[in-house]
Amino acid sequence: MPRSLIRPALPLLLALVTACTSGAGDADLVLFNGKVITVDSADAIAQAVAVKDGRIIAVGSDSAVLAHAGRATQRVDLQGRTVTPGLLDAHAHFAAAGIDRMFVLDLSYPNATSVADVQAKVTERLAAAQPGEWISGRGWDEGKLAERRLLTARDLDAVAPDHPVWLTQTMGHYGVANSAALRLAGITRETKDPPGGTIDRASDGTPTGILKESAQDLVTTLIPTEDAAMEREAIAGLAAAFNAEGMTGVKDPGIGQRTWDSYRAVDSAGALTVRVFALWSGGRTMADARRLIEAKAATSRPYEGTGDDHVISGGVKLFLDGSGGARTAWMHDDWNKNSTGVDRGNRGYPAADPDTLRAMIRAYHDAGFHVSVHSIGDRGIDWTMDSYAQALEANPATGRRHGIIHANIPTDRALDMMADFQRRYDAAYPEPSATFMWWIGDTYAGNFGPRRTKRLNPFRTYEQKGIRWAGGSDYGVTPFPARYGIWASVAREPMLGTWGKDAYGSAESVDVRTALRSFTIWAARQMFLETKVGSIEVGKYADLAVWDRDLYSVPTAELKEMQCEMTVFDGRIVYTRTGTTLTVAPAR
Repeated sequence: MPRSLIRPALPLLLALVTACTSGAGDADLVLFNGKVITVDSADAIAQAVAVKDGRIIAVGSDSAVLAHAGRATQRVDLQGRTVTPGLLDAHAHFAAAGIDRMFVLDLSYPNATSVADVQAKVTERLAAAQPGEWISGRGWDEGKLAERRLLTARDLDAVAPDHPVWLTQTMGHYGVANSAALRLAGITRETKDPPGGTIDRASDGTPTGILKESAQDLVTTLIPTEDAAMEREAIAGLAAAFNAEGMTGVKDPGIGQRTWDSYRAVDSAGALTVRVFALWSGGRTMADARRLIEAKAATSRPYEGTGDDHVISGGVKLFLDGSGGARTAWMHDDWNKNSTGVDRGNRGYPAADPDTLRAMIRAYHDAGFHVSVHSIGDRGIDWTMDSYAQALEANPATGRRHGIIHANIPTDRALDMMADFQRRYDAAYPEPSATFMWWIGDTYAGNFGPRRTKRLNPFRTYEQKGIRWAGGSDYGVTPFPARYGIWASVAREPMLGTWGKDAYGSAESVDVRTALRSFTIWAARQMFLETKVGSIEVGKYADLAVWDRDLYSVPTAELKEMQCEMTVFDGRIVYTRTGTTLTVAPAR
């Protein structure tokens, strides 16, 4: 591994470890008798950590750290368990997916493994529905259905002929409507595809019910939305669920003002136990950009300050292309289908006019925003990188840390540009989702094809070129627990192995130490919080996770199964696993 990414771990003889201390008084909390993976610059290992007033005041040996304990100090005997920094998610639709988690029909695997399963779930929801009420669901994936095909309006009409139904595919870039929903939306054989979207059609031109990208809006804008109170409830509930997975921070892309207000309200109520780095939805036109710049540029400069470090106005998110599932991401070559087949003439498309997007990137960069652009296809990534190049050449402002969201399959040229821009401008950081190779890995392998699949998420190449990246889940596209992303970064294993369990190969695999960094200190960096969280060091916030096993020594398969025993946020224990033998006791 290059020294620029991580120095070799020092000899870990705990007898020689000297605690780093701040000279503070009695600790509020001490965790001891464990293995503390600090993720500091040396990847040092300690036995214990002490916390006071929400911050870490000592890290080192048991004897040195316990010297900070007083009569009122809470003590946690780790009994050999492992402590890591609280895990971070550099890309999750926290508020929106939190609402789905609480209020829409869950069609994710293994709840739906066949068309009949989907029909049964819709039928079950209909039993409690009012006449004419919308039925909404999310999470189905044709790659996990026994039939290995897309759902259709006909499938839904068989069980819901009268209620409008909309079911979003797990990737969020396409979904299926039944005939009642299509009628309400006015979608017929004569309806033209909207810009940046596709209405899927049978051979005779009849809509099948599948709507991709912007075409989804024809239906989804008709569905009643949850109110602000429901959003606040969803945010608080998901924060607690994140804590139960040892997670203490998230970058939420593409929010609006109501969601920002909801975050602030939940935080004021003391229920936001994760740090939220929010990206405003950047729109698709220059008029959108001008409005957002006027409204938010002055208060969205995380490189100057991150406020209370709980809810951060971090920058802006833009969309350049579509999805690897819908085969709408913008590619240089034709998409595959069924792995070795070719989807002739289909190379995806931009989500909006690409020249307009390029101008928007320049405008946001000049206004001082941190920008992250959704770019999945190789041609889309190239366009994003060329757009950053033009913006940075014209205005070489450093430290904005512009991101490439997903960055699924970068070309060699794009990889070289990322490495160069990171060195020269502190910009062009991939924000990938390793769990794409697992949770939607069978659909992806079928669509990208054997050659491209092997180089998807090229983590080893990132390492070799000195490129840092920040790991995320893209929740609700894939499950949010970061342990899955750590595991997937190492294993690169699809869920079902429809096109082979080794479809992604091991050439681009990384070790667990590197994978952990992508969900801790490197993710913290993309949230402009690397001096405050992401590693266990004196002076940083005490955001910690306690695990039932040692990440650095267990077999790869066990990374996916590890369980969080306790989570500390801002120095406060916010989660303890039911049934754990860990206890919290005052000093005696």
